[in-house]
Amino acid sequence: MSKQLKAGVIGAGVFGGYHAGKYSAHIDTELTAIFDIDPVQGQALAKKHECAAYTDFAAFMEVVDLVSLTSPAIFHADQAAQLLSAGKSVLVEKPLATTTGDGEALLRLAAENKAVIAVGHQERLIFEAMGLFDIPERPKHISATRMGPKSERGTDVSVTLDLLVHDADLVLTLLGESQPSNLSAKGRISYSNFFDDVTAEMMFSKGTQVTLSASRMHDGRDRHMSLIYECGAVEIDFVARTFSNRTQYDLNEDFLETPAGKDSLGENIRRFIEAVKDPQKSPAISGEAGLQALNLALAIDAAAKNSN
Repeated sequence: MSKQLKAGVIGAGVFGGYHAGKYSAHIDTELTAIFDIDPVQGQALAKKHECAAYTDFAAFMEVVDLVSLTSPAIFHADQAAQLLSAGKSVLVEKPLATTTGDGEALLRLAAENKAVIAVGHQERLIFEAMGLFDIPERPKHISATRMGPKSERGTDVSVTLDLLVHDADLVLTLLGESQPSNLSAKGRISYSNFFDDVTAEMMFSKGTQVTLSASRMHDGRDRHMSLIYECGAVEIDFVARTFSNRTQYDLNEDFLETPAGKDSLGENIRRFIEAVKDPQKSPAISGEAGLQALNLALAIDAAAKNSN
C-alpha cells in the first residue's frame, strides 16, 4: 500500500490533539477528519490542522482509512466495532474496552475485516527503548505506583482501567505471561462511581511477586516501578523519565535519544501506520496485548470488590 492514507481522530480533547498532530506531520498520512460530539471542540481542532470536523459518525467513517480513538473509555467498544466492521484500522487509546467480551469482539472484527487494531500503551515503548525487555532474567519482584491528583478525566471507569492498566501491560510483557496464578486487591471509592484508589498483590506461575498501586486521590504525580532481580534492581521514574540500574545488565542510558524515547506516541502511531500499509508488519502494541492488560485490570477490580 503506497498511497497516502487518510487518517481520522475521534475525540478532540487533549489526547486527540496529540494524535492529530502526529498524523498531520507523518509523510504517509493526510489528516482528513476529526470526530467529536461537541461541534465547537471538534471544529477548533479541525481548524488547527486544516481538516474537516464531523458530528455524524457514519459520515466521518466514509472519509478515513485509519483512526485514532481517543474518546472516553465507555465509547471505545462501540466506536471501534463500527470502524472495524467497515474495514477501518484503529489505534485505541487504553483501555481497549471496558469488558472482556467487548475486547474479544473487537479482535474478531479486526480479523474478519482484515483491519489492524492497536492499543495506546505507550509506556511499553519506553521500556523497549531502555532495553528492559532484553534482560534474560525474570525479576523476582515488581512493584509499581501510579498516583495522580483528583481529575474529572477518566472517571467513566475505575482508576484500574484509567491508570493501573499501563503497569498491567508492562508486567505482562516483562514476564511473558497472560495472567497471575494468584491475585488479591483492595480498593476505595472517593469521588467517582468506581474505585479511585487500588492496590493489588499477585503471584505469577514462575514465582514473581507483583504489587501494583494506582490512585487519583494523591496530592501530586508519583509514578515509579521497581524491578528486583537476583543480581540487583532497576528503579524507573516515569515522571522524571529516568532510571537507575544496579544489575549486571547493560541498559540504554541514552534511551531518551531514541525515536521512542523522544516521542513514544509518535513511535506508536508510526508503527501503526506501517502495519496498516504492510500486512507483514505488526503494530507496537497489538489488540491481543491490549486485551490481556484489560483482563488483568478487570480481575483486579473484581478482587477489590470481593474484598470490600
